[in-house]
Amino acid sequence: MRTSWSVLLLPSIIGGAAADWTSKVKVVRNGYFPLDVVDKLETATMDKVDTWVASKVAAGKNNGCTLENAAVRREWSDLSVTQREEYVAAVKCLMNLPARAPKDKYPGALSRFDDFVAYHMTHAAQLHDTIHLFPAHKQFLYVYEQALRNECNYTGYQPYMNYDRYAQDPIHSTMFNGNASSMGGNGAPEPGYKGIPQNGRTPNIIKSGGGGGCVTEGPFSDMVVSLGPTSMSPIRGINIPKNPFANGTAANKRCLRRDINRNAAMGATADRAYSLITNNTDINGFYNQLLGNPPPKNDPYPWGIHTAGHYIHAVDPGADPATSPGDPVFYFHHGALDRLWWIWQMQDPAKRLNAVPAFGEMPGHGGMRKRGGRHGGRADTDPMTAVIDLEWLAPSIPLMEAHDQLGGNKGAFCYVYV
Repeated sequence: MRTSWSVLLLPSIIGGAAADWTSKVKVVRNGYFPLDVVDKLETATMDKVDTWVASKVAAGKNNGCTLENAAVRREWSDLSVTQREEYVAAVKCLMNLPARAPKDKYPGALSRFDDFVAYHMTHAAQLHDTIHLFPAHKQFLYVYEQALRNECNYTGYQPYMNYDRYAQDPIHSTMFNGNASSMGGNGAPEPGYKGIPQNGRTPNIIKSGGGGGCVTEGPFSDMVVSLGPTSMSPIRGINIPKNPFANGTAANKRCLRRDINRNAAMGATADRAYSLITNNTDINGFYNQLLGNPPPKNDPYPWGIHTAGHYIHAVDPGADPATSPGDPVFYFHHGALDRLWWIWQMQDPAKRLNAVPAFGEMPGHGGMRKRGGRHGGRADTDPMTAVIDLEWLAPSIPLMEAHDQLGGNKGAFCYVYV
């Protein structure tokens, strides 16, 4: 795929006066990809972001975060080949560092990379309940990014995946083409693998893209998957070794399996993301459309962007909702979701920054607890008192602090997407 990079200096106008956010944030684009409708919306939204941050600075509420010092998370293909290879090397470094998760509870966590999988798989309920889905994954992603930077000398920030760039032909994309600067290739053909069931939707399956077996090309062809699978895995028709422990936490060494899947990717195209952001003025609508609820009708790819993004690279461990961070592409997908949430918030930050979905909490335990409360039991469903406790991964923080990526968490969150 041919690539060219350019630094764009885009004019910004508010009421006829230059907001000049482009002098504060360096925008680098891969010239091969034209801006899609979400890219253009994000660019237009940066004026609002600039004004919002300026108001926080004036009120002394920015916790030291400004657009000038904000980190920039970029799309994978907007990085140079050297930058992509640096990221891959950092991930592989994390896979070779010793685990910190308690060995008596998570004997299958063999590395620092596995530490994140172990937490996610044993706290899946609360990580995915209504009030935690967005902010808890923001914190989870940030802590992973910090591990790459502080423990493996990565000099960049966590990239995200713009699904639209890869949807038509994901197997040959910069993300999945299997070269040294990709996130690895497809899995070998697995005739028994038919796809991911989607009960209640029509079609009711994300059909196989022709993979399903072990990844044989690229930087992660030699990756050892240890944790899982769990009872949450939807995979059928493949002989994946069963974990010795019922909860999936024992060592269960096996290959990384993938099915790089166009049928999934087409459910996360830019038109769908644009509709998600612009057709929902309240967080309940945004949350439910992201999850594909209610299931859209007369749609060949009715998965919802959250589901679609996860299953672009399914099979094992990526398709298992509990162990999905075991495929390093997980962090690109959740970076993409975090970006969409942020763009939605910034359409009206005064009203949307702290908006919380009002219904659908599921019971949780362990990692999410009331501030000052006893560890364990049900997750706190009051967003004003709930915390995000990643246990051995990071100190706990108030949940609402993870709603603000420009000054939240005492200024630790200070980043933008471009």
